[in-house]
Amino acid sequence: QIKDSATLTRDVLEQHFSDLKGTLKKLLDERLMSLLQEVDVIEQESIKPLDECQKLIEHGVNTADDLLREGESAVDGDVGQQNEKLCNFTKKALHIQLDSLPEVPSLVDVPCLSAQLDDCLLTILKNQIFRHGTVASRPPVQLEEFVEKPGGILVRWCKVDDDFIPQDYRLQYRKSSASHFEDVYVGSETEFIVLHIDPNVDYQFRVCARGDGRQEWSPWSVPQIGRTTLVPHEWTTGLEGYSLSSRRNIALRNGSQSCGVLYSKAPTYFCGQTLTFRQVLFGIETMGQPDRRDSLGVCVEQRNGDDSLQRDKAVCISTNGAVFVNGKEMTNQLPAVTSGSTVTFDMEVVQLGPCSSEGGNFKLRVTISSNNREVVFDWVLDQCCGSLYFGCSFSYPGWKVLVF
Repeated sequence: QIKDSATLTRDVLEQHFSDLKGTLKKLLDERLMSLLQEVDVIEQESIKPLDECQKLIEHGVNTADDLLREGESAVDGDVGQQNEKLCNFTKKALHIQLDSLPEVPSLVDVPCLSAQLDDCLLTILKNQIFRHGTVASRPPVQLEEFVEKPGGILVRWCKVDDDFIPQDYRLQYRKSSASHFEDVYVGSETEFIVLHIDPNVDYQFRVCARGDGRQEWSPWSVPQIGRTTLVPHEWTTGLEGYSLSSRRNIALRNGSQSCGVLYSKAPTYFCGQTLTFRQVLFGIETMGQPDRRDSLGVCVEQRNGDDSLQRDKAVCISTNGAVFVNGKEMTNQLPAVTSGSTVTFDMEVVQLGPCSSEGGNFKLRVTISSNNREVVFDWVLDQCCGSLYFGCSFSYPGWKVLVF
């Protein structure tokens, strides 16, 4: 672990500072190019009027040279042509203004470029660089426990640094064959059920935390491997009146007039586990209307033709909070199931008599929880049950239930 984490830390540091050097070089090159372009613009804008002034002066000098040569020719010519040439020379000289010059900017108005470079930038960068990055030998949080769930894993973690005050936690996971971790939870809780886990496949998990009032995350915990051997809970397909999600763990009561009980694909609920139904947030205005027959629960066997789980060999909770055991309503009642409600079933075996292949008296201690309230009772069966089906029934469209 020490060697692996040290090697990984070296790789992270080298890659980070390599990226920083590349980014800094790019930023410096961009700044240099910007300043050079600024010099070019000032030079071009400032030199243009001076160039025009120089052209006017050169043109005047050339005109004066031409006139001087013409005057010399007029003086040096023979007498017959001298008068005519002198006359032409005089007229031309009167039309040319040799005593005027274009306006030339004063020396103080002519730009003189220079580069102003503040050496304190190096001091600032040096101080920031020497404080950049830290090496931690022990992360403040570590993974604590993995609990198998059907098609999922309950991951728990804990704080191991007493001086660290956490504000949020961040959990990541990946298949052992994958190259990158991905976020699966960010929040203040210290446990989370990761769903959509393939059974009998190794997954790596890691967790970090953010201190109170801080923006940066702490170092990652030591990665640990978790797996589940339990197949995911699935609703059975093909029942008219219900539409299923792609993973078949969410059932939606559609607009069909058909009414019946939707069962699980197989008896995948085992005693000792927690079975959870969650009424998916679907909007109050689109959520189905309640009916006294509407129920969520578990049963010994699938039975076609029933319109509710409120029957023998089944325990369930109706949407109004009533609890039924083998079709009989209990006096204890739980809160009504509404949008966003979570209902859990926990069972443990209490055997009353000898259990043989022909069956026998069998008792299950059942705990049903809903909205922070629970009821506990014994469910007596006339046969041994190693696993149970789960089911739901809704009379009106709009109900949407996730099971895990």
